[in-house]
Formats: sequence, structure tokens, C-alpha cells
Amino acid sequence: MKKSELFFSFLLVPLDFLMIVLAGVSAYYIRFAEFTTDIRPAIFNLPFGNYLKILTIIAILWLVIFALSGLYNIRNARKLSKEIIKVVLACSTGLVLIVVLIFFRRELFDSRFIVLAGWILAIIYVSISRSLVRLAQRILFKYGIGVHNVVLVGNSRTTDNLMRYYSSAKNSGVEVVKRLRNFDIETAENLAEMIKARRGGGTGKEIDEIIQSDPNLSKADTLRLYDFADEYHLTFKYAADLLGAKVLKTEVAETAGIPIVEVKKTPLDGWGRIAKRIFDILGSLLLLVLLSPVLFLVALMIKLDSRGPVFFSRRDDGSPVYRVGQGGKLFRYFKFRSMVPGMDSKRYTELADKNIRNDGPMVKIKNDPRVTRFGKFIRRWSIDELAELFLVLKGDLSLVGPRPHLPEEVAKYEHHHKKVLTVKPGMTGLAQISGRSDLSFEEEVKLDTYYIENWSLSLDLMILLRTPLAVIRGEKGVMG
Repeated sequence: MKKSELFFSFLLVPLDFLMIVLAGVSAYYIRFAEFTTDIRPAIFNLPFGNYLKILTIIAILWLVIFALSGLYNIRNARKLSKEIIKVVLACSTGLVLIVVLIFFRRELFDSRFIVLAGWILAIIYVSISRSLVRLAQRILFKYGIGVHNVVLVGNSRTTDNLMRYYSSAKNSGVEVVKRLRNFDIETAENLAEMIKARRGGGTGKEIDEIIQSDPNLSKADTLRLYDFADEYHLTFKYAADLLGAKVLKTEVAETAGIPIVEVKKTPLDGWGRIAKRIFDILGSLLLLVLLSPVLFLVALMIKLDSRGPVFFSRRDDGSPVYRVGQGGKLFRYFKFRSMVPGMDSKRYTELADKNIRNDGPMVKIKNDPRVTRFGKFIRRWSIDELAELFLVLKGDLSLVGPRPHLPEEVAKYEHHHKKVLTVKPGMTGLAQISGRSDLSFEEEVKLDTYYIENWSLSLDLMILLRTPLAVIRGEKGVMG
């Protein structure tokens, strides 16, 4: 999901709240306006302060109803008319809620006019605000903001229809950047080179999605296409139910009368991503405040223990340290220094024969001679990785997720290993708390894949609560 879609999804919540409150306030002032009281005098007393408190509570309850109605799952494919119908149904459900409250608490409202007028005005105001949001999105589409750049794969009438539709519907938020007739090995290699070039700063628009639009595409090409989308972190959609395996979660939308099915890689798409980011910001801020004395003391001890910088942020040649983040993108990485400066690259040279992780791309040195005296202590208790809290706050890392690996390690990944790059890496994760030092790399990938496909905030919280126990048990490198 594009960042602009996430922004508009998030924007709808406070906007709907304001519209509901505005509808209630408008209904109140209309009822007590002079032209209304001349027709039907108000024979009851309803102070505005008390009314506003009740209205605020009702607005919050209405937001819950809106969420349950799917009104915050903003998608380009949904027609505005269908969205307004959902608004009417959700507001009508909210009206029923008010009627039930009045039945039990008669003193809440003495005016049926306010209730009915508020209901009608809420439908109008919310519909208008959502129409304006949709208009704003379409205006941004004209400037290329929020547009999904897709590759269509297929040689069928369905593909031709989609090509014509996307070419004529400029406000659809979708632009076809390439059409492929099939997806054999040579085609896949050519597309991979194009994606790498564009992600590396070359000319051309970066591809976001692949749509398999040919029902007659061979099974081999279809599975190759799915694996390709997974490897390069592209949203995969298809025009019919052709996949007999690998598909766990799907979402169907209609385009030009054609059912388009999107494969959901993780619940961390859409609102899940927003909820996790809010959780990361609040969690990292809280931990930074609580652990600030510890962080200061660790920095002081590192300077007293050995010469060199407080943080490990540069390689032996002076170049910045990078880790591979979500979607395979690099980010600047740092943590508290636990090694003697200038010794990092020795893991690949004279210390290579001491690597105890020969089952995968990772390198781990037993009884590492590069580590300082204080470095052994902070590594044993995973204190060196507490500095990653700043990266969580920045947005490069998450509190919970797969381990952030080095570019040279990721370069040795097999195709199925790249599944772990679907989400942000984390300070701790399911693999890290499950006996990480004893797990093979393939077992780690399987645990991380399970986490990606079954993510929830409760799972994140469980992993965070179990992390200190894993550290105490001596599972080294639990964080990071």
C-alpha cells in the first residue's frame, strides 16, 4: 500500500469524528434557532456543555461502527457510490445505537428532531468530506503521487480490456508501465534487471504491482510469476482463481467487470502497518526515556574501556555500516561499539574458519577475539543493541520483526529467504526468542515467515515480553 493511501486512511478517522460532531452541533443550533423555535418552541432544557459531552461519546462509538463497516479500508478500486452507501448504512446503525441509549437513558435527549437531524446531517457531512478526500487523491494521481505502477502479464482479451481501461481511466490510480505476453525464464530475468535498475536510481518508474491477467497462462509461468513478485516485494494480483498453492490471504476487487484478486503477504498491510508504526513510536519513546540512564552509562563505560567511538557505525575502511530493511532497501545502521576499532572485516579473513553459522549466509564467531572487555558484557546481555531504539523511532527498524542482516549476507539469500524482507526488520523477533543460537538459518526463516503471515499486535507484545527471559537464558543476540 502506498504511503499516500496510508495517510488518507489515517486522515479519515479524525475527519469522520469532526464531521459527526459538526452534524450534532449543527442539529443542536438548528433546533434552538429562532426560525425553528417560532415554528415549534423548545419546551426542554439541554445545556450545550452537557450535550457536547454526550455527543463526543456518541461520535467515538460511531467511529467503531464505521471501522466495523470497513469504511477505513480505503482502496482505489472502491467506487464512491458504494462508499456513500456504506456511510448511510453505518450512520443508520449509529442511529439505532442512539435510539437504544435513549430507551435506557431517557434524559439523554428530549428532542427527536436533534436525533433525526443529526443523523441526516452526519450522512451529508461525512459523504461530502469523503468525496473531497477522494477528489484530493485523484488530483494527486495527476501528479503521479500515490499511483500504482503495474506490469500486466498475459496475452488474452482480459489483458486487452484492462489495458484499455487503465489507459482511459486516468483517475484510477493505476498506470501500466509494461505488458508482458508470457513469463518464461528469459522474461523474468529481463524484468528483474529493469526493476534493479530503477530501484538503483535509474530512469523509469519503480514497479509496485504485477497483475497476472491471462487465465490461460501456464501453471509453471504462474508460479514463477508469484515467486518473482515475492522475491522483489511486489504486490501480486491475478484475474482468476488460478493459484492452487501458496495463497493464504486474498482480497477481491472488481475492475472493468473483471474480478481482480490480490494476494495478501501479511496482515501488516494497510491499518496493520499504521497500528504497528504507532506501537513502535510509543514503545521506543517510552523505552528511551526509561533506559536513558543506562544508555548514558553504557556510552561512558565504552569510552573508558577502550579507545574509539561510542557507536559502531562505520566499516574498517570508513564507509557507513548498512543493514537491509523492508523491501530490500538499505538503511544506515549503528549500535553500541563492542569491538576493537578496525577489526570488523576480519570475520571474512583470518577469522573465517571460526564461523559457527555455516548453515546459511550469516557469520558468527565463537569466542570472538575482536570483542573488548566491556563489549563481552554488553553483548552477553544484548545491551549493545539498545541503541537500535533510535532506529525504531526513526522508522528504519521495528521493535519486533526479522533480524536485520548485512547486504553481503542478503546477497547470499536463496529465493525463499527473501520473504523475510517483506516487513521491517526488528530489534527482537519470533526467531530470536525461540532458541536463536541453536536454530539453523532455515528454521529462523520459517519462524520469521510465520510471524509475517500471522502478525498481530498481541503477537508483538508477547514477543517483547518474552525477550528479557530469552536474554536471561543466554540466547545471545536476542535483539538485532
